[in-house]
Amino acid sequence: MNHSERFVFIAEWYDPNASLFRRYELLFYPGDGSVEMHDVKNHRTFLKRTKYDDLHLEDLFIGNKVNIFSRQLVLIDYGDQYTARQLGSRKEKTLALIKPDAISKAGEIIEMINKAGFTITKLKMMMLSRKEATDFHVDHQSRPFLNELIQFITSGPIIAMEILRDDAICEWKRLLGPANSGVARTDAPGSVRALFGTDGIRNAAHGPDSFACAAREMELFFPSSGVCGPANTAKFTDCTCCIIKPHAISEGLLGKILMAIRDAGFEISAMQMFNMDRVNVEEFYEVYKGVVSEYNEMVTEMYSGPCVAIEIQQNNPTKTFREFCGPADPGERPWFELAPNGRSNLLPSAFAITTLRQVWILEKETKPAAHFPCGCLEEAAHVADQSGALGCGRLFEVRLASCRIHVKKFYFF
Repeated sequence: MNHSERFVFIAEWYDPNASLFRRYELLFYPGDGSVEMHDVKNHRTFLKRTKYDDLHLEDLFIGNKVNIFSRQLVLIDYGDQYTARQLGSRKEKTLALIKPDAISKAGEIIEMINKAGFTITKLKMMMLSRKEATDFHVDHQSRPFLNELIQFITSGPIIAMEILRDDAICEWKRLLGPANSGVARTDAPGSVRALFGTDGIRNAAHGPDSFACAAREMELFFPSSGVCGPANTAKFTDCTCCIIKPHAISEGLLGKILMAIRDAGFEISAMQMFNMDRVNVEEFYEVYKGVVSEYNEMVTEMYSGPCVAIEIQQNNPTKTFREFCGPADPGERPWFELAPNGRSNLLPSAFAITTLRQVWILEKETKPAAHFPCGCLEEAAHVADQSGALGCGRLFEVRLASCRIHVKKFYFF
């Protein structure tokens, strides 16, 4: 491999102390996995060329967030023409939609998406109104089955995802299979629609046919204007919340985890992907500061990439879901099939969960129903269980009152 080859991106970092964005040139050398950074404004080297194992070529695309030595950078542009030519057409985005008939198979479908080489960059479970469904099916306005399409797509929750890979639109259509599930079972028996669909209407999932169509549909589900888009599916009753941590997302475990949650008898009633910055994570984990030795590693892990927040429903879900998740150390729960994919300390356990129902009451009383808060989400069980030995029980009780402030990044909009 050519060790002199390099790719250059313009990256931004938000400096919380100065309350401004700082811009850098980020150079990545794929030959040896090293990085280099230059301060654009001051025209000086910020980071000399250094080997950095946590950054990979597949992480480099416009709009992605990468962490370089605990500094979260947003890639906003190509730094030179060579990088634009080599990588500009490499990644393509499209919409992947799981329809109401296949929501129970979301884990399997997401697992297929990951195995096909896609990266999920946005995800949200939502309910469409009739108007939103009509806008979504604008290309079928003259079709006799339009009303049936609208009734079906509004009959239950859907999961919308923005997915990314080379030639994403064509590859996702290939993975979907023919529109009619009966035909798909003959012509593409391993496709999503063949495995999980029923007919031409109830065909499990959707993908746009063209770049223009993909852009229009993604704007409907994930508006660039910053408005909320279609309504979330949160139910607010008999619920707790789980966060699937960034390392589990990056390792492609989201589908497996969703299947494990479903197979254990829990209902996933709301779900959304988020990206946190360091300031918010430090607030979120404030209860641990000075209490657990892994605090800095926990913070770094939580903002190292996207996480997925999930509303979990069942009778007494706080207790039963925590028992299902098991100890924070994956090595202490050998019965759980995902444990071998975890690491051997507190930091990378795949879940963070709520453990006190009072937090939900607190949140519901102080926030409008249009916003669904995830609750405490701070692996509070670990602190609560250890509070006697650590002498922090009272601290924990006091901090709970302000947890709603710490989880603003986890509201389902």
